Amino acid sequence: MRRGLELAALGPAVGDHARVGAVILSPAGDVLAEGWHKGAGTPHAEVDAMTKVPAEVLRGATAVVTLEPCNHTGRTGPCAVALIEAGIGRVVYAIDDPGSDVHGGGDRLRAAGVEVVSGVLADEAEAFLERWLLSVRLGRPWVTVKWASSLDGRAAAADGTSQWITGAAARQHVHEQRAAHDAILVGTGTVLADDPTLTARGDAGELLADQPLPVVFGDRPVPDDAAVRRHPRGLVTLPGHDLTASLGALRGHGVHSVFVEGGPTVASALIAAGLVDEYLVYLAPVLLGGPRVALDDVGVGSIGERRRLDVLSTTSLGPDLLVRARPHRQARPVADALGDEGPQNDRSTP
Repeated sequence: MRRGLELAALGPAVGDHARVGAVILSPAGDVLAEGWHKGAGTPHAEVDAMTKVPAEVLRGATAVVTLEPCNHTGRTGPCAVALIEAGIGRVVYAIDDPGSDVHGGGDRLRAAGVEVVSGVLADEAEAFLERWLLSVRLGRPWVTVKWASSLDGRAAAADGTSQWITGAAARQHVHEQRAAHDAILVGTGTVLADDPTLTARGDAGELLADQPLPVVFGDRPVPDDAAVRRHPRGLVTLPGHDLTASLGALRGHGVHSVFVEGGPTVASALIAAGLVDEYLVYLAPVLLGGPRVALDDVGVGSIGERRRLDVLSTTSLGPDLLVRARPHRQARPVADALGDEGPQNDRSTP
């Protein structure tokens, strides 16, 4: 199973799919084949592995897979059926598919006489798939909020200038984080004030291979000549009055993770609504003073209502410091925090 997780990590980190790995073992325990999911529309991991060996070798073999084999038809057919038809005698998986209906792939396999074992390295698999699992279970993307500020919490000088508070290493890390998320989100205020491109770029300004889908929240129109309208992924605009519904609408665009860079208004509203799953705070060793704070009202009226965070790591980026943190409730495994309720979906959303 641990090898399966290593294989799963070979798949693309962004996109409308779960990263899954599979290992096929002979009845004697020898490795026959390995596979992983290479992206939406491609064979799932267990099918990818099975195609690498002759059909007769698969009869009575064991399939070890990091996610419960699917039991539905989406872009591909049900993996549970493929395993049954191949004559696989035993299936071992880590975690249940949260997109399964009442009778998942494990149930279908058992009904066909296949031995099924579940829960192997479940905690490791949950941690590996946490963004995708939360998105499927809650029906909204994983939300990462980023801001850069001075040590005294200012995002700009008193006159509004903000380029550049942090140094080159921190700015490049931000671009890498953009590329590691399915979408990048800002408010219309940021678009009107800064005219950002919302692209992920390398050291030399070149576009990175993975580009986030640009999303603008708000009720004001985005100007026709705005730089974001020239983004290679197009542009999605959503109303800002119902954040939960707007985030949910992004699932229809294949978005399972979103990187929020949209200034204090959008960031503060998401925090106040309890919709933030992770924080990336870039702190520069400067003092600015003045009214241009990194956050506005986040719904805290007294010290007893403070929003506690768990700091996961602190990293030096040149002269700057990156603090990675999560809401205290997210310290629990995502399965414990969320339970089994939530919208149903398959692991490669139609």
